[in-house]
Amino acid sequence: MKLNYKRTVLVGFAFFLISAFWQAYDATIPVILTNKFGMSQTLSGVIMALDNILAVFMLPLFGAISDKCRSKHGKRTPFITIGTIVAALALFGLSFVDQAQLHNIQDVSKLDDTASLQVIYESQADVQLQTPEGDVFVLGEVFSADEFADITSTVTDPQTGKTVTSEDYTNYVVPARQSYAAQVTASNPAPLIVFVGLLLIVLVAMSVFRSPAVALMPDVTVKPLRSKANAVINLMGTAGGILVLVLGMVFATSAVRNQLMTYYAYYGVVSGIMLIALAIFLATVREPAWSRQMQDDSVRLGIEEEEQPEGESRKLGKAERRSLIFILASIALWYFGYNAVTSKYAVYAGNILNMDYNTTLLIAQGAAIVAYLPAGIVASKLGRKKTIMAGVVMLTAAFAAASFMRAGSSVIVMNILFALAGIGWATINVNSFPMVVEMCSGADIGKYTGFYYTASMSAQIVTPMLSGLLMDMKGVGMTVLFPYAAVFAGLAFLTMIMVRHGDAKPESKRGLEALDVDD
Repeated sequence: MKLNYKRTVLVGFAFFLISAFWQAYDATIPVILTNKFGMSQTLSGVIMALDNILAVFMLPLFGAISDKCRSKHGKRTPFITIGTIVAALALFGLSFVDQAQLHNIQDVSKLDDTASLQVIYESQADVQLQTPEGDVFVLGEVFSADEFADITSTVTDPQTGKTVTSEDYTNYVVPARQSYAAQVTASNPAPLIVFVGLLLIVLVAMSVFRSPAVALMPDVTVKPLRSKANAVINLMGTAGGILVLVLGMVFATSAVRNQLMTYYAYYGVVSGIMLIALAIFLATVREPAWSRQMQDDSVRLGIEEEEQPEGESRKLGKAERRSLIFILASIALWYFGYNAVTSKYAVYAGNILNMDYNTTLLIAQGAAIVAYLPAGIVASKLGRKKTIMAGVVMLTAAFAAASFMRAGSSVIVMNILFALAGIGWATINVNSFPMVVEMCSGADIGKYTGFYYTASMSAQIVTPMLSGLLMDMKGVGMTVLFPYAAVFAGLAFLTMIMVRHGDAKPESKRGLEALDVDD
């Protein structure tokens, strides 16, 4: 039995464009909200959490709605088409609102400009502000007007001779400029209202087709091959994210000099990438035919006892419902641990480890990419449950060992631990979604995809707040991060023990060898 890799890659273009969008969204929207609208980190964080909050409710809803769709183009394709077009156009529309707000703060929109710094100083000299490290200051008590006007965004490091970001710029100019932007926004809130309104349209559009896009893979793939197929889908998503990451490097979106850049070109290219990926998807994917072929093959090869009547759901037995609950609990628990680390590690690395966090996280991501396909292959041999539990053990061990790392600890060891965590995460991620949809009939794949995302998104909403609360507690501190993550990963191992259904069937009673096709 062989997976049709070409078909799976084509189906994966839907996930490719989703990942491309989120890479651009997560990298730029917080910068716009804080630098141009002067929004606090807390409030911008709330807005950035809207996608997860919406996902908890909308992904199951539209997954279930797509299950009932009877379009001639298939159950999922109409949602993918409409959602992508609306999201791409609305994303590009955000650049126009961004430009309108940039016009409103044009008096302070030039970096290293004496006139801009004078306007900022005159407006903010007596205002109580806060550095990124949390220290409170009054600008007029730290600098005179002439001293402030001389601050530049970059300076030359006397030891290395390299150009680095000025600490005075980061600690004083940026907060003062953001405070000025907040005052301008308060006096003319219309651009912010329109911007947030467009954001909601974008997020709703993405929520409309995320579950249908992910559900399409199991729609066209027989059950024993879904772990391998999910590995390919994850690789396609990673490719989309990497493409936009490279695009960000080309446009230098993270450069200090571009903190107040316009986003016409950047958002235009990202929207174009989404629409091109959609065009490839629509030109090559034959959802109704491929779905019928999957159903016929499943019945013929004994994977399903009989073909389910169109639109008819299969009720789970008591034992299956119990397994579903435990696998969803496991998903939530390992996301509690993993997402806490990914969302807090940048701060942790600087304060506790005195290490560069970018390289470590990149190593984890690279290890996960390398492990995707092997994780699917191993699951087809050993079963999904055993493979997932091995991944959970790796994740727990990596986090537990990292708990003992401090400033001065070996960077190499930390990188090895994150590589182990990346491999463990890939092993879990590739196989957990197929386990969930293994338990449902074809009529319910969208709904069960929504269940999967409800579990994962709920954890991603709660865990940054819960881990942050513990890290802020007196007598606990930031060093609780990795023990926290290890405990939740360990709990996921316990709940996975209770899962009895959803595993792959390595052999069929009628012989799966007949399904030995590539194209």
